[in-house]
Order: sequence, then structure tokens, then C-alpha cells
Amino acid sequence: MQQTYRTGAKGALLDEYENVLQALIHVIADISDQELVHLIDTTTKNDNCRSFQTVLAHVVHAVYAYSTYIDKLYGHTPVLPDKQFHPTVSLFIADLRHGFQYTVDVFRDIKDTELEVEDADKKILTPWGQLYDIEQMMEHAIVHVMRHRRQLEKFKILLQR
Repeated sequence: MQQTYRTGAKGALLDEYENVLQALIHVIADISDQELVHLIDTTTKNDNCRSFQTVLAHVVHAVYAYSTYIDKLYGHTPVLPDKQFHPTVSLFIADLRHGFQYTVDVFRDIKDTELEVEDADKKILTPWGQLYDIEQMMEHAIVHVMRHRRQLEKFKILLQR
């Protein structure tokens, strides 16, 4: 497989985000419709972490949310799509790919020099209380997908028992 590398720091963030999303897609590609909705973690208090479906709905929503937060920095008024609990993995995969394309579109006019800022007024105040510049938001986005990919890998092991 030939890898195309985007240029600059912005390109590196987008490449790595695409890589982790592809790794997640690889993990979930063979999940059946029945496995998708099966409750795997019945003890968690986190509604986002009970099944493949709840985790994927959360991850897709987050993909759009992070890009929406960044887009708002530039005075745009994007609408964050509602969380969707799809009945098939293929719909989640389509959403992940579309969400990544939305991120690429948001980044189209962002310059590398805008990724890291010290001025708090030019940072994103997240709903969970952190103050992030664009680079930090994307680093968070990348690790968020990685953590949930790991969680879903564990779910697959639990399904085999």
C-alpha cells in the first residue's frame, strides 16, 4: 500500500488521525449486526461504553465535535450532528470516513502557525473544562480514537469467551 503524506504539521496531524481511524475501522469491519448491539460491559456506569454500538456512536459524535470546536474558533457556526446509534457497522464506517473528511475540510485554510497558541482567547474551552489549542485538540482526538479502538479490541476478546 502506497502512503501519501500531507505536508507540514497540519498534514502530520491529519495523517495520524486518518491512520487511527483506519485502524479502528479495521477492528470493527467484521462485527456482525447482532454483535454490534450486544451488551458487553453490563457493569459500567458510562452509557457510551456498553456495546460496540454505544462506543461507535460516541466516537463518531466526537470526531464531528472536535472539528466543530475548531471550526468555531474561526467564527463559523457549524451544527454538531446528533449522536446516531446505527444498526450496522457499515453505517458507522461511513460516518467515520465522512467525519474525517469534515475534519480535512475544517483544516483546509488553517496554517501550521495557527496550530499552537499561547493566548487563552485563541484556544478552545472544551465541554470537559480543558483549554486546548488546535494541536492539543487534535492530539486529544487521535488518542481518543486509539483508546476506544483498544476498548473494542477487548470487547472482541470478551465475545469469544
